[in-house]
Amino acid sequence: MSLHTSLKTGGPADLFAIPEDTEDLRDLLSWLAQRNIPWMPIGRGYNLLVRDKGIRGAVISLENFNHINRIEGTLIKAEAGVENLSVVRFAQKIGLGGIGFISGIPGTVGGAIKMNAGAYGEGILEMTDHLTLLRDGSIRDYRMEELDYGYRHLKLQDGDIVLAATFRLLERDPQATEEEIRKDLELRRSKHNVGFPSAGSFFKNPQGQAAWRLIDAAGMRGVKVGGAQVSEVHSNFMVNSGGATAQDFMELAALVIKAVQATSGVTLEAEVRIVGEV
Repeated sequence: MSLHTSLKTGGPADLFAIPEDTEDLRDLLSWLAQRNIPWMPIGRGYNLLVRDKGIRGAVISLENFNHINRIEGTLIKAEAGVENLSVVRFAQKIGLGGIGFISGIPGTVGGAIKMNAGAYGEGILEMTDHLTLLRDGSIRDYRMEELDYGYRHLKLQDGDIVLAATFRLLERDPQATEEEIRKDLELRRSKHNVGFPSAGSFFKNPQGQAAWRLIDAAGMRGVKVGGAQVSEVHSNFMVNSGGATAQDFMELAALVIKAVQATSGVTLEAEVRIVGEV
């Protein structure tokens, strides 16, 4: 899985499948169910730490679910495998906006939806009208009021797959959106250009606080375990400085949590999704 994650770590999966479309995905899930093979979906592996023993069962990549279209008015529908910036650009071309804050967040719509990705106090689910889910073999649209979500989380049923999100956007001058994109990308280049493979922010921001400030105050900036390091550039980023294992990241994360707890009394929670065989 080191080939399929932004951290460039992780052991092998038993199977790695890339379905072409919804029907192909359904056929794959049926085939796996008949053989009692567990599975998990991924996008481009940006917010994922796979343990070193890998993943037993199948990993399903939704990278071919990459279509965007306008539904009507201010509604646009983006499939789970669409890159975040591509959604912003598509909306910009038709005079819609309001989601410029995801421009610089690496990854795809599916991942952004599952963690309610956002910045500057905004989250993508607040701009979402409904989600298209594959649930128990059936495809259905679920309005956001039917779902449980909040800061950096969306609670779904086990086995749910996010196929697409329909966003309700705002009418916006394309030049205004261009300025939002420029500012967001410049800010992220200046603050998040960590120079090594990473998964973005490793920990959630505690209520009313910035995780990076707490990590700095605990003296953890630059600390290394093996090839894993708390970034010198942004201390809520953990980077693969070369040859890092998932275990390196797990041990480093534990050290950061312990240090922050000792200095501030706050217990940090991982924002990165940690999966695989222990």
